Amino acid sequence: MRDADDGPRILTLKSGPAGRPRHAFGLGQPPPDASLHCQHMVTPRRAVIDIGTNSIKLLVGDVAHGLVRPVDERSEQTRLGAGFYDTHVLQAVTIARTASAVARFVAIARDFDTTAIRVIATSAARDAKNPQDLTEAVRRACGQRVEIISGDQEAEWVYRGVTTDERFHDQPLLILDVGGGSTEFVLGDHDRHTFRQSFHLGGVRLLEKLRPHDPPAIQDLADCRNWLQRFLEHHVDPSLGPVLQAADRERRLLVGTGGTTAILARMEKRLAHFTREHIDGTRLSRQAVLDRMVHLWSLPVSERRKIPGLPPNRADVILMGAAIFEAVLQHFHFDTLHVSTRGLRFGALLDSP
Repeated sequence: MRDADDGPRILTLKSGPAGRPRHAFGLGQPPPDASLHCQHMVTPRRAVIDIGTNSIKLLVGDVAHGLVRPVDERSEQTRLGAGFYDTHVLQAVTIARTASAVARFVAIARDFDTTAIRVIATSAARDAKNPQDLTEAVRRACGQRVEIISGDQEAEWVYRGVTTDERFHDQPLLILDVGGGSTEFVLGDHDRHTFRQSFHLGGVRLLEKLRPHDPPAIQDLADCRNWLQRFLEHHVDPSLGPVLQAADRERRLLVGTGGTTAILARMEKRLAHFTREHIDGTRLSRQAVLDRMVHLWSLPVSERRKIPGLPPNRADVILMGAAIFEAVLQHFHFDTLHVSTRGLRFGALLDSP
């Protein structure tokens, strides 16, 4: 759930597998002397494959001077966390789908002449009783080692990734990264974060817990909002509340990263496809997020699949993603949600050897 589409989706900025991206320095524009730099230096080309609870995602990028220039991005929904939260055992069928997708992405990354390929796994893998089944399946499928990262590491990379965007680099931020199985809250100012924590809250996890009707009943939405309010009060407030209260609340921006916010921006702008330059920096008011959430919860999944900007295979889990963001906006009294398409994979790519 940490990407805008769970395709298969392809976003390339290239002329061929080994070609250079047309742009993507910082906010998508090359620096004035980019052509001179390109003539005199070779930047490392790296790849990160992110095994999430909902989707597998690939980012291939050129890395230089703390910036990532995306060359190729792909996403495939494998729903690793399906049927997981009753037993915390990863299912054989979802492991097989995931390993096959990782192997395909590894082959694609190699076609781009990458110097390093890193495979990371997040919430479902780190919470599983049988993570070795996943890591061994990936090793057999493509020979790659899987790093199961901690929630703290995930939050740190999210912050590094988001702040590669000049719009957010010098701002006090509260970053909210909503995934399929976990949500990371990261508080930071300028080039450093002062608080980070991962919570057992995510779109797939909540969907499997609450199981709303189709179409959802009014009580389903009320139950979801009440559950989220209790979760924020009992689990998030004790750690984040005191730090956030001490911060400069009037200047601090709430930045959402991951699939849900990108989809909300796409629906707002009626974008048929994921386009980073049109999504990054989108501002959604608290009222707009509330209105969108209520509308989504009023429709059966068959109607949600027809909404421009909402990938059909995300039409079920979008209910929970939208509800989580609306709850945070309301609970912590933020008026605006700022959207970033950068996050975990950008940070991991910067930190790759």
